[in-house]
Amino acid sequence: MVLAELEVYHSRPVAPTRRVALGEMRLPVDPPPGFGGILLGGIVAANIGGVDPDFLPDLARLTTRLEEGMNVPQPQLRYRFQKDRIGLTRSTHRLIGHGDALAFEFDDANGEPSQQLLGAVYAVGELRPTARRAVMGTVRRAITWQGTIGPELITALAGFNKGASWSTHALSHPIEWALEVLEFEADAVAAGAGRTNGGGANGSAANGANGAGVRVNGKGIGPDRIEIQRRYRRLLIEAHPDHGGQADDAAQRIADLAEARRILLG
Repeated sequence: MVLAELEVYHSRPVAPTRRVALGEMRLPVDPPPGFGGILLGGIVAANIGGVDPDFLPDLARLTTRLEEGMNVPQPQLRYRFQKDRIGLTRSTHRLIGHGDALAFEFDDANGEPSQQLLGAVYAVGELRPTARRAVMGTVRRAITWQGTIGPELITALAGFNKGASWSTHALSHPIEWALEVLEFEADAVAAGAGRTNGGGANGSAANGANGAGVRVNGKGIGPDRIEIQRRYRRLLIEAHPDHGGQADDAAQRIADLAEARRILLG
């Protein structure tokens, strides 16, 4: 299933002119960076190694101008950005979902690295202002990426800590995923009724008129911060092989618990 897609139009490598334009864009960015931001970051990370290092300061200035919605003088990195696609060649890049796994599909056969990278960066500038800053932050992480182009990159671009889950569910609904990892009842939290798996006084999500509850998606009150910490510590102990946890799954489980706590507590 295609989760995000970007068409980059560009001049051929042998053409006397250097031009870049954007085509169709399917770039969901909710919650930021979303699948669209991950795709744009992946394009940048996959192509940054082919960019002349002398142009990196110019690239940094370009990202700032686009993030702030400023006018961008042309050309940038020797390429002129334009709206017209006539006479240009198309490259299509996708983020694909296979069940809970994600993978990139890059079409780099007909374009130069600078062209593909510029297409991704200019695409950030086309996003609505409320999402632009978060997605440009993802692009900046991609610029400094030193690892392979694969699962670890996707995890990093999504803002997850290394080793944490990067399933499609986790990336598209991080708070819901975090509540499930920490074994809270999502329906009770959404209703704001203060019920959790633990129940009782210690499990009251609405406990405390002092505002200790965690906001869920900007509305309603989620689990109490103290209860999140308590649940995290209990499940962490249970996940450890010395306390009966499955040795083969312990590292992933511990990483997921830590990431779930970070998402809910900020």
